[in-house]
Amino acid sequence: MAEDDLESLPGVGPATADKLSDAGFESYQSIAVASPAELSNTADIGNSTAADIINAAREAADIGGFESGTAVLERRQQIGKLSWLIDEVDDLLGGGIETQSITEVYGEFGAGKSQVTHQMAVNVQLPAEYGGLEGSCIFVDSEDTFRPERIDDMVRGLDDETIQATMDHRGIEGSPGDEDAMEELLADFLDKIHVAKAFNSNHQILLAEKAKELAQEHEDTDWPVRLLCVDSLTAHFRAEYVGRGELAERQQKLNKHLHDLMRIGDLYNTAVLVTNQVASNPDSYFGDPTQPIGGNILGHTSTFRMYLRKSKGDKRIVRLVDAPNLADGEAVMRVQDGGLKPE
Repeated sequence: MAEDDLESLPGVGPATADKLSDAGFESYQSIAVASPAELSNTADIGNSTAADIINAAREAADIGGFESGTAVLERRQQIGKLSWLIDEVDDLLGGGIETQSITEVYGEFGAGKSQVTHQMAVNVQLPAEYGGLEGSCIFVDSEDTFRPERIDDMVRGLDDETIQATMDHRGIEGSPGDEDAMEELLADFLDKIHVAKAFNSNHQILLAEKAKELAQEHEDTDWPVRLLCVDSLTAHFRAEYVGRGELAERQQKLNKHLHDLMRIGDLYNTAVLVTNQVASNPDSYFGDPTQPIGGNILGHTSTFRMYLRKSKGDKRIVRLVDAPNLADGEAVMRVQDGGLKPE
């Protein structure tokens, strides 16, 4: 993708090509899915010129037209499924978390949302035959939740067969009982998780752009980015945009941010996993008053929507609230020292 000749597009000279490349637009495809306003601001060109460049890029990249259902089916066969390593939850999701999709997990504090992101950051690195995608992870941390020690716990919590297969896949000599080999494996797991802490909503939006660049850098390596976690998606937006008067601006920024994340998933075959906070609906007299925040913008953009609910002790109820091709349902899991475990 990075080898596309941008200067062959109309209105793109050496200076404009350099600006586009510096901003991460290094291929026809990345330009083709951009908006004219986005390209105009990036390359300091007019909207009409930006529109011409985008149209030319769409023709060069051969996207933007209609295709048959058969072609869509063939493309979907390249989608990966990231396993939770919990049969009941994987069955609920039709095999696991899909790449090229946004999966939203919401729930009240302590429900286990951050535990899910940590576990998936481990699982994505496992060999394919053990439920992984053999890829690396980008972790955008807006609530100071990422803990390397928890990754340590979850790797050690894998069964011996999976640990041994993972060692063999990475060329690490030793066995699960060999502490030196385990330390080498743990360090290797952490090396493949790229963490950035978001300090406010604007910084979080910037980190999504940086994540796209990182995914592009690793696209043709042995460890492409196969998972992008944002924990939490809405924390900063909720804190900075208070009151009904700022609701429209908040939703517009959130919408753009979500589409930036979706673009990473589409372009680099990456699973996007976001966590969301909740609020209680005081008007609810019956049923569960817990509602995810983010409104219809987030509800419509999330491909899969899951609700984590506390139960007795370490038990958690996982409910599939919305999916384009799956029936609603519930599963049970436990959050333990060794990670997420089946009931």
